[in-house]
Amino acid sequence: MEGILQEFYNDLVLTDRRSLLTAETYCFCVKEFLGWMENESLTLKTVQLKDFIYYFLWRKTSGNTELTVAKDLSALRSFGNFLVNKSVWSENILVELERPKVHRNIPAVFSVEEVDSFLDSIDVSEPLGIRDRALFELIYSCGLRISEVCGIEESDIHFDSSYIIVVGKGRKERMVPFGSAAKEWLKKWLDVRPLLVKDRKVTKLFVNYRGEPISRKGIWKNFQKFESLSGVHGKVHTLRHSFATHLLDGGADLRSVQELLGHADLATTQIYTHVNETELQDYHEEFFPGHKISFEEWEKKNEKN
Repeated sequence: MEGILQEFYNDLVLTDRRSLLTAETYCFCVKEFLGWMENESLTLKTVQLKDFIYYFLWRKTSGNTELTVAKDLSALRSFGNFLVNKSVWSENILVELERPKVHRNIPAVFSVEEVDSFLDSIDVSEPLGIRDRALFELIYSCGLRISEVCGIEESDIHFDSSYIIVVGKGRKERMVPFGSAAKEWLKKWLDVRPLLVKDRKVTKLFVNYRGEPISRKGIWKNFQKFESLSGVHGKVHTLRHSFATHLLDGGADLRSVQELLGHADLATTQIYTHVNETELQDYHEEFFPGHKISFEEWEKKNEKN
């Protein structure tokens, strides 16, 4: 199992040009399926389409969301292509299965005041605090994914034109401008960064207390700390959601926001328009309280008149 998973991983990264994170996720999904298949006394030579259907039904009834099942299918489809290329299968039988429709939840966002409260909770009297302020300012200012901010190199920052080069999903590069606050804290961070890096040659922009590239887990832990201090509740990704929503609130067009976020599909970006619709509904209910009356109450009221 380990051998074929390693081959699959290499194929995803080197041939399909998938990101390392996607390759790891797909291999995990396939490993889960291979474990289930072994328990069912099946092999890659004997497994049939109905077995995959049973597997996905089992995954769904085991408490997994539609999004997780959809991800499983995407991973196993890629694995099917790999098996065809290795002549294990004559055809990829998984292409016959449709991807389940995934219900998209409206993303939670911070208000501008909540973002300020979160950022102001960071103690910037020490180098690590300056790093955290610069890091989270950049995530919010550019709408970055946590994996993207981990991958930023020092050379990706261009202060003269106030933009950074970001490597997103599928290793696609994009140029994203950053604001004056992010620019200020980035410069402060670069001033104190040598205190942590010392004489090491580290190209990643953000490092931990040992002077090594900071990890996703490290960022997540720091976020939780400032979340508790500020009383603002969310996730690191909520800063990205807030970036997109605040841009649209300010009048930015959807296509521009799509480019800044690095979304391949405009439909993914359109989810943020629903956040605005929810706000409009709240305003409507606040300023038109009469619309809260039910139809039955309205009928009774009119009968008296």
